[in-house]
Amino acid sequence: MGALPVIAAVGALTLATPVVAVPLRSDADAAAPAVLDVPGMDAQSVDRFLELYEKIKDPANGYFSDHDPPVPYHSVETLIVEAPDYGHVTTSEAFSYWVWLEAQYGRVTGEWDRFNEAWASMEKHIIPEANEQPGNSGYNPNDPATYAPEHDTPQEYPAQLDFDVPVGQDPIADELSGTYGNDDIYGMHWLLDVDNRYGYGNCGDGTSSPAYINTFQRGPEESTWETVPHPSCDTFAHGGPNGYIDLFVGDQQYARQWRYTNAPDADARAVQAAYWALTWATAQGNQGQISDTVAKAAKMGDYLRYSMYDKYFKRVGNCVGPDTCPGGTGKNSAHYLMSWYYAWGGGADGGWAWRIGSSPSHFGYQNPMAAWALSSVDQLKPRSPSAAGDWDTSLDRQLEFYRWLQSAEGGIAGGATNSWNGRYDQPPTGHSTFYGLYYDWQPVYHDPPSNRWFGMQTWSMQRMAELYYATSNADAGALLDKWVDWAMANTTVDPAAGTWQVPAELGWSGQPDTWDPANPGGNAGLHVEVTSRNQDLGVTAALARTLMYYAAESGDTDAQQMAGDLLEAMWANQDDLGISVEEQRADYSRFGDEVYVPQGWTGTMPNGDQIENGATFTSLRSWYADDPDYPQVEAYVNGEGPAPTFRYHRFWAQADIAMAMADFGLLFD
Repeated sequence: MGALPVIAAVGALTLATPVVAVPLRSDADAAAPAVLDVPGMDAQSVDRFLELYEKIKDPANGYFSDHDPPVPYHSVETLIVEAPDYGHVTTSEAFSYWVWLEAQYGRVTGEWDRFNEAWASMEKHIIPEANEQPGNSGYNPNDPATYAPEHDTPQEYPAQLDFDVPVGQDPIADELSGTYGNDDIYGMHWLLDVDNRYGYGNCGDGTSSPAYINTFQRGPEESTWETVPHPSCDTFAHGGPNGYIDLFVGDQQYARQWRYTNAPDADARAVQAAYWALTWATAQGNQGQISDTVAKAAKMGDYLRYSMYDKYFKRVGNCVGPDTCPGGTGKNSAHYLMSWYYAWGGGADGGWAWRIGSSPSHFGYQNPMAAWALSSVDQLKPRSPSAAGDWDTSLDRQLEFYRWLQSAEGGIAGGATNSWNGRYDQPPTGHSTFYGLYYDWQPVYHDPPSNRWFGMQTWSMQRMAELYYATSNADAGALLDKWVDWAMANTTVDPAAGTWQVPAELGWSGQPDTWDPANPGGNAGLHVEVTSRNQDLGVTAALARTLMYYAAESGDTDAQQMAGDLLEAMWANQDDLGISVEEQRADYSRFGDEVYVPQGWTGTMPNGDQIENGATFTSLRSWYADDPDYPQVEAYVNGEGPAPTFRYHRFWAQADIAMAMADFGLLFD
């Protein structure tokens, strides 16, 4: 049985360490934590960090489930649709922000139990245990997966497996097995149904939670609104006669199977958080308290190298034609970038297994800070013999990637792919390349375009700013000089009024110059335009953190001032649960969107919802009708009311705001 092609959006062992319940603080029964006396500390900003931290951790506020240990929800609110299709699912993104938040808590208080406990929850709930990924011993690194072409629209699926297309060798599987003594993968799956809302449970049991699920499978035009949610372990208990598999992949016969998809930016963020935890704990003399967790972060970074490889381990560079582009040998299938995913799976009976990398890489997923830590910091260097060297190569390649993609104005363009159209097509004549990878202004997904959202800029450049601050890297500084000027020129803030505007959506034109590392071009033909602005809280926090880390290293007082002003403006928008602003969701007209199901294909969701031709986003999620926020959405969809307005409390955004407060309070004397 071949590999199931998997796309993770936005935006997955055996446990040796006992899992301890994470204490969720309640203002009613918890004394205020002691704050360390740090010279030059801005006490007000640190107090604000703790105040928001307490709101996030208060069980009454609904950021966490009641599992033991708890799980962070994507948002407090249940009715929300973006990459996750429901507020009480969660993502590896949320877990990585939780680990980062607890690192900041340790920085401020000197207490590190919560950092360890957040990682323990991640390890228990969203890193598959050995019995949840059986059969990896049957994986053949010389035949890692069977090729299936990606298609442009959901209507062209299922994709037929093609056993005749050459695939390459997996060059790191044996090294990882030898290093860790088993064949399992230590990485997060990207999506969990925290309270089993869909009803799959795990491996068809129908009841257990959190439950591993997936959504995106059918090419770049499959938005969240057009997905068929399905279990990560498909035992054919739900869906059609072959479960859900034959909606996505065409084969002669189908087997019960499990499959997980890793979002590399989340795993890299967890490593980044572990680096800062190590740095701050060491400054306190407390590094011994987190040494085991830091070692696990290094291990995660070892497996994260799968994201550096072409999807089918084909040769990287000028790879055209599925039959003619050869499979890779050694590491010539590595692009050394953080691609959109890696994935792994196998038979439910434990008889076979597969692994894939990913051909497209988005600049927004790169993490040069994590690459530097994994290549240069002894405690975070992975144990596999070639891992630190791979991450050192990746650091250089990532920095070049940003430079190649920086527009004339300063914003960073989308990315590149080793597989044009996801099927190794011939790209247009004259197309720009980066080490033989083809420029793509919207890698991976087109509805909406993946590089339209300004948040990709702030997420990614915040990591660049940390690298600049930690290492004084001149290439990082040069990138930031130009980017910061552009971002600040397109941002306005009135801290006294509690209002601000940051870029929301971007428009792109042209392409970068073909990359020549000896003589980089100026990209005079690559342009970005800010097409709309808003008050997105998480994006604003990430922008502020980018500006402050840049300012702390460069001495740019204007950037420092704007960072502080943005924090002040956000703080003026407090409510009982955290920070919020009104969001009008005109895109919720798509609650009625049709979800493509082939004519004649029929099946059922666990609650009895019919999966059939003509199904819609809502008909596959009929339980949304019981949500207290649904009536305003329904009225809007029916043309009987305005676009609904919400005040959302996304876990990652609240955590980022809190951490921005701590950073500002401790970065500047």
